[in-house]
Amino acid sequence: QNQQRSRLHRVPQEGTEVNTKSQVAIVTGAANRRVGWYVAEALASRGYHLVLPSRKAGTEAVEHFRSLGVEAIGPQVDLTDDSAVKAMVEETITRFGRINVLATCAGAWKRKKLEETTAADVREHFEANTVATFLCVQQVGLAMVKQPTGGCIITLGDWAVSRPYLDYAGYFPSKGAIPTLTRSLAVELGTRNPAIRVNCIMPGPVMLPPDLPAEEREQSIRGTLVKREGTPQHIAQTVLFFVDNDFVNGVCLPVDGGRSIYAADSH
Repeated sequence: QNQQRSRLHRVPQEGTEVNTKSQVAIVTGAANRRVGWYVAEALASRGYHLVLPSRKAGTEAVEHFRSLGVEAIGPQVDLTDDSAVKAMVEETITRFGRINVLATCAGAWKRKKLEETTAADVREHFEANTVATFLCVQQVGLAMVKQPTGGCIITLGDWAVSRPYLDYAGYFPSKGAIPTLTRSLAVELGTRNPAIRVNCIMPGPVMLPPDLPAEEREQSIRGTLVKREGTPQHIAQTVLFFVDNDFVNGVCLPVDGGRSIYAADSH
């Protein structure tokens, strides 16, 4: 942990100014130890200041990263509300002076049989997955338009939108919109400022639910070509790839161990 501390920027002492030369990243879905947490960790290891919005104030993530010497804030935000997202962006600019990276890792994923799925279920998924992603990319992107350095935006989709599995009919339409949203806003923002890039990661089985039945877990792993479950660090590494490679824009990249191209029962 001491080595990790030495790599991270220290939290300024009371009364001192934040180091505005540091890069700044907004990462949604980082409040709990899910994919967003590990994306935030990867960016923090590079010296980024972190903005970790959540519906709840005082999340574990903010305290964790501060304890490692990272300048981190956790605004309480409803990501499905236009004015709230805009206020979060304004707060970030006021405090840090810039936004270099946005990673939209927040989302909802609920299982329900088709016969039981209601309009409310579909709306809930669209709000959490599609609307929230759109608003974050829209508002952060428009702020990046004003920055000579532009910025890098990464959305999270799902590999299985091309091969949906059972019992998630309320979920998949909301994630199926993410690739189109990504390409559309890459065009909208890139034509305003060529230094802005918007790309999408399509995760496979990188962090299966802990309560997933063993048979389904094995089936998911068997469906990959690499024959193992991935890790959230694989997603974090891909985020860093998109940050580093400034000639990639509008791309939707599966990070799924080959699952999107392989049918385990086809041979």
